[in-house]
Amino acid sequence: MNVAGKMVEILEEEGILDVFGIPGEQIMPLYEAMSKSDINHILTRHEQAAATAADGYARSSGKIGVCITTASPGALNTTMPLATAFKDNVPILVLTGDNELKYRGSDQFQTTPQVEMFRHITRASYNPLNGTEAMYMLRASIYELKNFPKGPIHINLPKDVLLEEDFDDFDLCYLCEDDMSNMARAQDLIDRAERPLFILGAGAISEAQNIEEIANKYQIPVTTTFHGKGTVPDDNPLNLGLCGIRDTARAKYALENSDCIIGLGIKASERTLQEIPDNFIHVNINRDVLVGDYPIHGKVSDFIAKAKFKPVDWMDELLEIDGSYHIEGLDSDLKPQAAIKRILERFPNNIIASDAGSHTTWTTLLKKSQKPRQLLFSGAMAPMGYGLPAAIGAAIATGEKVVVINGDGDFQMNLQELATLKQQDLDVIVFILNNSEFGIIRQWQESFYDMDPYQIELNNPDFVKLASSYGIDGVRVDNLDDLNIILDKNLTGPLVIEVIVEREDIPLPPA
Repeated sequence: MNVAGKMVEILEEEGILDVFGIPGEQIMPLYEAMSKSDINHILTRHEQAAATAADGYARSSGKIGVCITTASPGALNTTMPLATAFKDNVPILVLTGDNELKYRGSDQFQTTPQVEMFRHITRASYNPLNGTEAMYMLRASIYELKNFPKGPIHINLPKDVLLEEDFDDFDLCYLCEDDMSNMARAQDLIDRAERPLFILGAGAISEAQNIEEIANKYQIPVTTTFHGKGTVPDDNPLNLGLCGIRDTARAKYALENSDCIIGLGIKASERTLQEIPDNFIHVNINRDVLVGDYPIHGKVSDFIAKAKFKPVDWMDELLEIDGSYHIEGLDSDLKPQAAIKRILERFPNNIIASDAGSHTTWTTLLKKSQKPRQLLFSGAMAPMGYGLPAAIGAAIATGEKVVVINGDGDFQMNLQELATLKQQDLDVIVFILNNSEFGIIRQWQESFYDMDPYQIELNNPDFVKLASSYGIDGVRVDNLDDLNIILDKNLTGPLVIEVIVEREDIPLPPA
């Protein structure tokens, strides 16, 4: 057995049975081995989509997403989605092919310094020089991704390394590098607190049940980041809503008046906390993002197992503050927020994959999440083109119906993945909100640069005919009544629904 065959065997042993990618010359030994395995390879039409699908797979399921590409052109096409996953701490294993080792540093066809390029957008970018190193790096990467999901890990695989047959394997055993030394100080702050507050991020999702039990038992209010939505259900009175740039008045008041803020699995970026308070306990498995006077480098599960809480009583005070979002135009024919409201009401418990743009603001504000992992979008990097391939990954991971809410500009960044959607016959419904412009860019131009709209108008194709050309049913609506008629039907994907919407402005954060 060569290295490629052993790597595929390890993936199967580790329960990794779904991978996304596109074959090519330098990665061909790995594909030859996969062709004889039980691994389900999903052929995308672009490497950007392969990595984005791996991202959606991981976010929706909590499992490792895997994408595989060939050398330079294929590998470099994954950089944007990997940067997105890196910013949002999404666990992805990316395996890229490369030319033989003797060409390293040369100007050989399709040779570039891939490892150096990937180091800035991954947790680690490995470059095995022989089969034994490849075995070690693969096992170590899978261990890290499973136990400390802090972002993607890249392994660059020269073709001659993949073909080696003389190598050693490893049985890894690691010690956790957590640092709980601030636990006693944090516990003292919790003991003195009369107004504690949880801020829950994506890193808290795995402990959702335990956190909700603690919140309910001790009446500790919670607020969430975008990616933490649903960790405590939105309809739980203790859930104050989002914090940060899209916060509710109730969440803002709680943050300003809490005497002990406990951030679980959050990055504490400027979109969540404009300033880091001196009573902030920050728990994260990623040492590099820890801030504040009480940093705890470790798993959320370990923290809540060690922490001791007490009953508190300040919810009545918080409930006097408005906890709702006031959104105009929800019944206007046909504002994008009106369409999104009805789509979300029709699919209240389905995974929603959004993208980047004004529709994402309306979707995050209007989506009521009863459990985590129900809202996928492209977070801290916010590239366009995320929605459709991420939905494909989520549908593969969960086997559930997934709903995409796209703008017309976003959709066209990866529309070729309609072919993947059709080939996989996935129950994915794609809503394209079509206002024939890059709406949020136009809004910035008008609001902050006092300029007329420039280079934002889109001369779009007929999206219904486009869907049909891929063998996918499509329908177009241009008013709420027709949208409601469509939504009342038993909808099954693959399906594309184009919704003609009016120009609309979202509430923008300060420039």
